[in-house]
Amino acid sequence: MPDMRVIQHFHVPSFTFTAGPTMPIDVAYSVIESTSNPNGKTALVPTCYGGRIKDTLAFPETLASHRIIVVAMLGNGESSSPSNTKDFPASLDYRDVVKSQQLLCRSLDIESLDAVIGFSMGGQQAYYWAAMYEDYVHNAVVICGSAKTSGHNYAFLEGPKAALTNSIDYADGGYREKGIKPVRGLTAFSRAYRAWLHSADWYREEQWKKADGHGSVAENIDAGQDSFMAWDPEDLLVLARMWQAADLGVFSNDGKYETTLEKIKTKMLIMPARTDQYFRYEDNEIEVKYLEHGKLAIIPTVWGHVAGGGGNDKDTKWMEEQISEFLRG
Repeated sequence: MPDMRVIQHFHVPSFTFTAGPTMPIDVAYSVIESTSNPNGKTALVPTCYGGRIKDTLAFPETLASHRIIVVAMLGNGESSSPSNTKDFPASLDYRDVVKSQQLLCRSLDIESLDAVIGFSMGGQQAYYWAAMYEDYVHNAVVICGSAKTSGHNYAFLEGPKAALTNSIDYADGGYREKGIKPVRGLTAFSRAYRAWLHSADWYREEQWKKADGHGSVAENIDAGQDSFMAWDPEDLLVLARMWQAADLGVFSNDGKYETTLEKIKTKMLIMPARTDQYFRYEDNEIEVKYLEHGKLAIIPTVWGHVAGGGGNDKDTKWMEEQISEFLRG
């Protein structure tokens, strides 16, 4: 199936955010049409943190019989975000993101989604889809994500955020008014972020040498320091804050995410990486105990978090097999 990602925009003239503001928004998306779609099934694949539509792993071979909608979450710079929308809220909520995506699906005359498949923040979006629209989503695949962001995950994000906001060229948020591109801040953010992408095992095995051909860890870090250079700092920050605030407990009277999980009727495939430092598989083991239709499949990898985003062919093939089996069930 050809993967031709032409970016389109869906305009919502009046959208009310959880934080209160109401304004027009645009949702960026791309449609990958199936060449063999006898059942007319549709799958939605949202972007992750640092992800754009065109580099999002969309499993086109696994979903060959599906029409695939790859959608940019609000705040990522392609859909409405601080960088392109005046007075965009400083506080963004996953409920806003998923609501905007559901409006997009309705506008495309999609009566239901056979699957929502997401990695990292995309996985958290898949969880929110299942909690908000269980009658609309038949299957959800959470790859390296969680029902609630852990305290450890929250604490990690404080490091890159601080590296960015305390840089001299971020100018306490005044970089735009001063016409400055905060290169030093974005470089510091990338370097602080990078160590967490892979695992201690990945470094011990010197995978940076085998996979990337780098001569040292320092060279590998230097090579990745421009990873977020194309991003606007406020987009990175608004998404990081939403990531930190993720908690399905918002849908339960008692505020517990476990209560929400017990109510979810959507079939769920929870697929963490065994060595992920952000989203620990132990948290997912707990979550699956509360899901009525939940299956846990742990990616056997040393690649850490990036395994779930297509970091290497072996892990991607493993995920494809798991997803295919899950959707056939």
